Amino acid sequence: MRIVYAMMKRLNIMSFWQFTLIMIVFAITGSLSLYITIEFFKIIGLQEEDLNPIIFWPIRVIFLFFIYQILLLLVALPFGQFQYFWNFEKKILNRFGIKI
Repeated sequence: MRIVYAMMKRLNIMSFWQFTLIMIVFAITGSLSLYITIEFFKIIGLQEEDLNPIIFWPIRVIFLFFIYQILLLLVALPFGQFQYFWNFEKKILNRFGIKI
C-alpha cells in the first residue's frame, strides 16, 4: 500500500478513488490504442510481412503514439478525469517540443 501512496503523491493524485479511475483510464487506453492500430494497419493493408521491419515498426510505433494521446483524452472524459489527463498531455507534448 505504501507504493500506491508514493505513486499518488508523485502523480499529484488527491484520493484513492481518483487513483483507481486514472489506472482504469490508462489500462483501457493502452489496450484500445493497440487494438485500433492493429485494425487500422489491417484495413490499409500494411502488414509486417510486406515491409522491412526497420520501416514497419517505427511507422507502427509513431502511429500508436499519436492514437494513444488522442484516446487518452477521449477515454478520460467519461471517467471525469479529463482535466488531469489534459495536464498530463501538456507535459508530454512539452517534452517533445510542442507548446500548448
